[in-house]
Amino acid sequence: MDLPVDEWKSYVFQKWSLLPKSIQVTISTAETLSDIFLHSSLLLQPEDEMFLQNLSRGYLVEKDPNAPLFYREEGNKKFQQKDYMGATVLYSKGISHSRPHTADISLCYANRSAALFHLGQHEMCLKDIMRAQMHGYPERLQPKMMLRKAECLVTLGRRQEASQTISDLESSFAAKPTLAAAQFQILQTNLCRLKMKAQEKESLTETFPAALTKALEDMDLKGENGQVPSASSSVSLRTDPLRGRYLVATKDILPGELLVKEDAFVSVLHPGEMPPLRHLESKWDTRVTNGDLYCHRCLDHTLATVPCDGCSYAKYCSHDCMQQAWDLYHSVECSLGGLLLTLGVFCHIALRSTLVARFEDASNVIRKLCGEIRNKDTCSPERETLVQTLTCDLGGESENKGKMLEPPVPGCDLNGKYESNYNAVFHLLPHTGNHSPEHRFLCALSVSALCRRLEAASCYKPAAAVPPGSGSELDVWGVAMLKHVLQLQCNAQAITTIQHTGSKENSVTNSRQVRLATGIFPVISLLNHSCSPNTSVSFISTVATVRASQQIEKGQEILHCYGPHQSRMRAAERQQKLRSQYFFDCSCAACQNEKHSAATGPRWEAFCCRSCGALMQGDDVLICGSTSCTESVSRDHLISRLQDLQQQVGMARKLLRNDKPERAIQLLLGCQRDAQSFLSGEHSLVGEMEDDLAQAYAALGDWQKSATHLQKSLRVVEVRHGPSSVEMGHELFKLAQLFFNGSRALGSTLKPRGPHLGQKQGRPHLRQLGIALHAIRMFQQDTDKSIPTRPSFLLRSTVTARSHRPGLGMLRLSGSTAVEWPLCCPTTHGPL
Repeated sequence: MDLPVDEWKSYVFQKWSLLPKSIQVTISTAETLSDIFLHSSLLLQPEDEMFLQNLSRGYLVEKDPNAPLFYREEGNKKFQQKDYMGATVLYSKGISHSRPHTADISLCYANRSAALFHLGQHEMCLKDIMRAQMHGYPERLQPKMMLRKAECLVTLGRRQEASQTISDLESSFAAKPTLAAAQFQILQTNLCRLKMKAQEKESLTETFPAALTKALEDMDLKGENGQVPSASSSVSLRTDPLRGRYLVATKDILPGELLVKEDAFVSVLHPGEMPPLRHLESKWDTRVTNGDLYCHRCLDHTLATVPCDGCSYAKYCSHDCMQQAWDLYHSVECSLGGLLLTLGVFCHIALRSTLVARFEDASNVIRKLCGEIRNKDTCSPERETLVQTLTCDLGGESENKGKMLEPPVPGCDLNGKYESNYNAVFHLLPHTGNHSPEHRFLCALSVSALCRRLEAASCYKPAAAVPPGSGSELDVWGVAMLKHVLQLQCNAQAITTIQHTGSKENSVTNSRQVRLATGIFPVISLLNHSCSPNTSVSFISTVATVRASQQIEKGQEILHCYGPHQSRMRAAERQQKLRSQYFFDCSCAACQNEKHSAATGPRWEAFCCRSCGALMQGDDVLICGSTSCTESVSRDHLISRLQDLQQQVGMARKLLRNDKPERAIQLLLGCQRDAQSFLSGEHSLVGEMEDDLAQAYAALGDWQKSATHLQKSLRVVEVRHGPSSVEMGHELFKLAQLFFNGSRALGSTLKPRGPHLGQKQGRPHLRQLGIALHAIRMFQQDTDKSIPTRPSFLLRSTVTARSHRPGLGMLRLSGSTAVEWPLCCPTTHGPL
């Protein structure tokens, strides 16, 4: 979804192949983005626009007046089946297709409030009741909804409001006894019960975990950085001809220290699986996507979305978010939903960036764009006039008329300050020359089509500081959008979250890391890559935080992993990925060290001798590393055994997913015996089997055995990822929760064993507490979140993100309410 849909890509690539060679050469050798854009835009024909328009119509983003009834009825079916989550999403889809102040939207809001009530989301339920009333909920149905409101208020401890609502209900019954006798009797009975409950209920206060979480979310950077406001005072911005712009430590930094806290300049929510209508059996899609569960502006998770009044696609967590989005960019984007989904996320971000730039002082950017156009022979007299007009109206006329003062570092203002604004975004490198001519043509033609649509719709209205919009002015911004599209391949940041799967009845549920959105973070883009970075990145909504993952000495560069990590792939594969996406050859310490590594390869991929247990060495034929052993075997044979073993482990995991832990344990124990004959004890598959066994025993409630296997898995994780890694924090956190759960279930008889337990023997409580505190510290480094009072047991699973970080799973105590824990693994610096 980053680039346009396959049909448009194929169409454009075919168009490129049919162009005369001279035109291909002209575009391929163009020296500036303005040349590429202007030459390509001249080639956009009406039939091209028609083809793109037909593709865009395949996405249902307008409001369909027939959809609310369909979604409400489907939601009612889910409600009757007591699938309140499914019902909530379907009612939300009905709301998104409803027009304001109609019976459809009021009924959908009321029905959703009932589903939210059963989910225990009482605050959201109250908001939906208010929305239903605001949109004209029928008077005859009010009593039942008002009773629900009173019950929510009682449950929340808001006694005065609850008493007033109950009093209003009683007055309503007395004034308008229009209900049927049976229905009236039921409501009266419920009302009496609620009055008694209200008299007994004490006022509730905010729980400590919630307060602690809020405090952690509001945590600010320590020390003011006058040069880079989004960074702490522990770092400084430098520039170098080879490394470009980068950040260095101005003092010794400890692991876990917050170095950067930056809100995305813009972000665009990924629609998830949203196929065009031609690929669906039904006109209306009932599947749940990211767009149904997350705010399209702030990315907060919500079950009670508030839709845009003009389209069915954009949804928000509140009316405030909806209004802010409308004022900043959605008033333009609203009518372009299908086109933006067709052109991809990068085009969407490019447009949104220029729309947000209207509210900043973008005069320097405009002057640079116009200057680029002015310096080319293709500049017409009319365009020269536009350049002069834009430059003048944007502050070009000053005491230093005709002079352009350049900041010392690109992206900084004249005072040398690097802020997270459009000026910084504009100065991110597009690497124009590194992209293939076909790719540049695809991006330029896509942006040209978007500009044509904006011009036709007359919806691109610049800020007051910019002259009235025209086709020529759109060309200027078109060049900017093309630059942004090309920038994003190297500078986009994947915003991820953890999503949980599995029923509430299961004690163990799986989780996976998913890409939620793509954003631009100008300050984080300053960080150079290392295959063994000294930082980790995590997200809370649209805010990214960068923390030190190890001790960083004064003067040392702050480094980030763009995706290829030394603990996930070998140097050759890392180099290939970095070269193809980021256009550089990595020379970090990890890559340099690997050139001189032993023939055995990484320890987590090593084979061992079946006779003496020593590590095997070699290429095609492996020889025992022990001088006293002559054992040898072909690598292909061992790889074949490894693949067979992986298949067996996969079958065991399937048994676990099907809630058959006993059978999974038997299969895994057999796999372990087989692995001992040819795999190193530090092989990654050995650690994964220990983790699977820990999950299986936890599902059976055998906390002692679960902890034993988890500690063995933890040793393998430390070998591969290091003692201060985020992965190590995940494992320690799981272990801490096992000790917690085991202590509750077994009367504190669970005794931890193995490494990393720094307390004396015979003091299990202190030792468990030490591990828990260590885990909490490491997790707060990674997530900026507090630990819930009822901890959930997080287990590894396969992750789909290109960052190659492990996903997580969650264990719930039987009968307890599981806490959704947004564990944000370090993510790729660019798109997945």
